[in-house]
This record gives sequence, structure tokens and C-alpha cells, in this order.
Amino acid sequence: MADFLDTLAQDAISRVRSGYYSVPGGGVPRPCLSLKTSIERCVHAPIIAEVKPRSPSRGFLRRIDSPTGVVKAMERGGAVGISVLTEPKNFGGSIDSLKEARSSTELPILMKDIVVDPVQIEAASKFGASCVLFIFELFKRGYARHPLEEMIGLAHRLGLEVLLEAHTKEEFRAALETNCDLVGINNRDLGVGGHERL
Repeated sequence: MADFLDTLAQDAISRVRSGYYSVPGGGVPRPCLSLKTSIERCVHAPIIAEVKPRSPSRGFLRRIDSPTGVVKAMERGGAVGISVLTEPKNFGGSIDSLKEARSSTELPILMKDIVVDPVQIEAASKFGASCVLFIFELFKRGYARHPLEEMIGLAHRLGLEVLLEAHTKEEFRAALETNCDLVGINNRDLGVGGHERL
């Protein structure tokens, strides 16, 4: 039986086909910032603050006309990095928000989306992300166009770090055997009715 992750993956595939992630021109220059290093150097509890307008389970969270003010406030608050939702249908994100966030801060930026295709990784790089989120389960279910290690390799060639999200102990152990830079743990229910992923 399909669950919410299947819905998110199918939506992502449709967005890729629609050209949503196609980035004209040379993209946005980004500083050589490492999210992993930023976390490691933090002397307190490191916080990755998130630009997230909507939640599938809770609905509208906050109106964000422009990420600039929000990002600058997060930076002043001591965030070690900024996570920007670029998934529009379920989370109210925007690929343009990533570009604007990049121009607003020197902090590392994580592009948070349902990544299933190399074009999304290329968009993350061109719009100035420092890191991109991969969800282990998407690769297990066969939604990604290429195997996990190939997608990680592409991200690295484009100068991006990879945060690999695991949901189970088995996925966590398997993630440690990959070349990802960071492993994230999502303990939300993935079964039918488990609505939150990002």
C-alpha cells in the first residue's frame, strides 16, 4: 500500500518533468562553506534553522513573502546553517527562495527537497546550496534515476555535501557505509498516515 513518501516521490518526478528545476544561465556564486564543518566547529548545540512555509500535517506555518529577513534573523540567532524547503506542493517551498537565501547569508545552506533526479542536484549547485538532502528510503524504493552512490558522487563533483536521511536502524547503519557527509535521523512514521518527512 502506498504511503505519503510514495506521494512525495511521484510529485517530485512530475516536477522534474515539468522543468521546475531547470536553471538558465550560470547560476549563483556560493561561498565555499561546509555544513559539516560549521556543525563541528559550533561550541554549543548546533542548530540548522529552517525556512518552511507549510507542513502537510499542520498546514500553513508562516507567511514568508521574502526569505531574506527570516534568514538574517536566523543568522543573528546563532544558526550554523539554513535549511530551505524547495518542494512547493506539500511544503510551500520555492526554488527561488533558495537563490534569495543564498544572497542573504554567508552560512551554509541545505536544499531540502525530494531528490530523485540529477537535475535537482544541478539546481542545488547553481542556486548556491552548500548541501543537499537525500532520503535513503527513496533509493530503496527505486524512485531515484540513479543508484545512491552515483547521486552522492554527482553532488560531490558539483561541490555539494550530502545529508543522507535514515529512518530505521538498518538504514542508519547502511548510511554509515556510504560516502555521504552527514547522516540525519527522521523518526517520524513512514507508514500510511505518516505525513511528515521534511
